[in-house]
Amino acid sequence: MSKERYILAKQKWAEKQKAAGVTARTTRATDRLPPGQKLTAGFPVLDLGVQPEIPLPAWTLTIDGEVEKPTTLSWAQLNALPQVEDVSDFHCVTTWSKFDCRWAGVAFTTLYELVQPKPGAQFVYFTSYDDYSTNVPLAQCLDDDVLLATSFDGAPITREHGGPARIIIPKLYAWKGAKFVKGISFLREDKLGFWEVRGYSNTGDPWTEDRYA
Repeated sequence: MSKERYILAKQKWAEKQKAAGVTARTTRATDRLPPGQKLTAGFPVLDLGVQPEIPLPAWTLTIDGEVEKPTTLSWAQLNALPQVEDVSDFHCVTTWSKFDCRWAGVAFTTLYELVQPKPGAQFVYFTSYDDYSTNVPLAQCLDDDVLLATSFDGAPITREHGGPARIIIPKLYAWKGAKFVKGISFLREDKLGFWEVRGYSNTGDPWTEDRYA
């Protein structure tokens, strides 16, 4: 399936769900496995049909917007920052979940401290090498399990899973964590990302099944 047909199919699915009255739950579930999800032992691959090959010497991450110290990091500079490891669960909007994913990389809070966002910064907008984008409130990015991951289960993240670096935000559906990340912008106003403008939720809370706009 071509990239365009895949995107159109996903968009039409969101439109059908909205027309059918599928909405988020009013009461947030408390189980570890969010409602409507099924556990998997595997790790399915979902993307836009493009898996860019990014040589590490050419990889960069630009962090800009409402910050005091905008910066662009090389791969070596990213890996020179303090490294963390975190184990969390992973929830895909297509109804599968994977428990106990072991990620390693740089905590989002480290990047926050590096660029020093201005007081007006309220949102974060992520962009990727495959032209993907997504948006998250800054407050949610500052949780202690959010990171720019470069390793999964003790090995470098493979290209099919978004390597060399991807964003992990465990408390949201996984589309909010951009693969192949290349840019992080701190914004005063919210800006909808790739799937958000195509009928998917702007908030993406798995425990309320907040899948569609």
